[in-house]
Amino acid sequence: MKAFSLGRTAAMMAKEFIQMRRDRLTLGMMVGIPVIQLFLFGFAINSDPRHLPAVLVAPERDASVAALVSAMEASRYFEFIGACGPEDARQALVRGDALFALHIPPGFSRALLRGDRPEVLLEADATDPSATGNAVAAIGEIADRAWERDLVGPLAQLAPAPARPARVAVHRAFNPAGVSQFNIVPGLMGVILTMTMVMITSLAITRERERGTMENLLSMPLRPLEVMIGKIVPYICVGLVQVVLILLAARYVFDVPVGGNLGVLLACTLVFIAANLAVGVTFSSVATNQLQAVQMSFFFFLPSLLLSGFMFPYRGMPGWAQWLGEVFPLTHFNRIARGVLLKGWGWADAGSELLPVSAFLVAALAFALSRYKQTLD
Repeated sequence: MKAFSLGRTAAMMAKEFIQMRRDRLTLGMMVGIPVIQLFLFGFAINSDPRHLPAVLVAPERDASVAALVSAMEASRYFEFIGACGPEDARQALVRGDALFALHIPPGFSRALLRGDRPEVLLEADATDPSATGNAVAAIGEIADRAWERDLVGPLAQLAPAPARPARVAVHRAFNPAGVSQFNIVPGLMGVILTMTMVMITSLAITRERERGTMENLLSMPLRPLEVMIGKIVPYICVGLVQVVLILLAARYVFDVPVGGNLGVLLACTLVFIAANLAVGVTFSSVATNQLQAVQMSFFFFLPSLLLSGFMFPYRGMPGWAQWLGEVFPLTHFNRIARGVLLKGWGWADAGSELLPVSAFLVAALAFALSRYKQTLD
């Protein structure tokens, strides 16, 4: 047995550095993934979202109503995007255009000045309790401060102490009990599909190349599109089995309500699965070995997970992060899954979110076909 040699050890280290330098993809992942995590967690992730969209339902818009709206906007939790009727406000909550709807009853100002302690209603979209929870917790104090400048002199007796000048009733729409599983379990459906579909199919062509079976595949009379479809369709069946298992667990284990048409959800899931499989095949056609394919999959999965609104409130992210999150299919599928199960979405609502997923599918397939080589060179 030869004695330990610093020279041989140094030579081995030099060899590893040279090999690392040649494997630029792995080196890029080692540097890029920590940088992405740093910027996403440092700038994009915010557990206390502000400037959440709200709509106003008020038959009379006088000084008292304006004072309450101004106080809510001054808190920076709420940002009113318009005024509408009760039905339009409900539809804004269902579509996700607004997270809050403030309902002011008729004769509110007169009742306030008479000291009748009138009640206003704040409807909150509770499909993601973490997104609206802080704003809901603060609304009582915000309302107390709304009329401080108005309740002076003869009206001082109506000031917040000992009783509030007006009461704020909060209705948590779509998830009245604020159960976190109602938000997490539908989101897990998209997360699991993204992780498994992208990673499994990213190994498809690289496995053929490493095992030496690529020659047999290339010798067959198959066009690139036929190869892609042949690789994708079996995994679509596997993905549908995963979805059925998740839906059964969601309904009978976690008691997640099913308010919409499951046929709409399954049809949208097919497109979402195909989009993820197209990404996996794209990575498989670009990577030279299975390790690189797995690294690419993780590089895609990490920002999808963090920017989709699954782990952190989507509305809490800055504008550039929200714009980037719109690129990933998981962002739109999370909205579809939660919308169908909790809000009763149909085709009209899900269609607007399905369109970007379909566009992503077409783009990923086109890129994969352009990268597919019918030779081993």
